[in-house]
Amino acid sequence: MRNFRDLDIWKDARILVKEIYILTESLPENEKFGLISQINRCAISIPSNIAEGCAKSSNKDFCRFLEISLGSCYELETQLILCSDLEFISLEIAETKIIFIKNLERKIGSFINFLKKNNP
Repeated sequence: MRNFRDLDIWKDARILVKEIYILTESLPENEKFGLISQINRCAISIPSNIAEGCAKSSNKDFCRFLEISLGSCYELETQLILCSDLEFISLEIAETKIIFIKNLERKIGSFINFLKKNNP
C-alpha cells in the first residue's frame, strides 16, 4: 500500500483542481451543465485516480489508474483549448493552465515509467 498524500503528483493535482474550480466560476452560466461540469469532473478525476491507484497491490494495477489520471489531464487540456476557441477564456489563461497540466502529465508519465521498470 502506498500513501497517496506523500506523492507530489497528487499534491500538484489538488492545486490544479482548485485553480480549475476558480477558472470555471468565470465561464458562462449556460455552460453549468455542459463544459463547467465536464471540466470540473475531469479535474477531480486526476487526484482521485492517483489516490485510488495507491490502494492497488501491484505496480501494474497502480499504473492503470495513473494512466487514467494521465488521460484526464489530456482531456482537461483539450477542454481548456475549447474554452479558448469559444472565447470563454483568453488564450493566455488557457496556455497558463496548460503549462501546469503538461508539467503534471510529464511527472505522471515519468512515475508510470519508473513503476513499470520496477514491477514487483
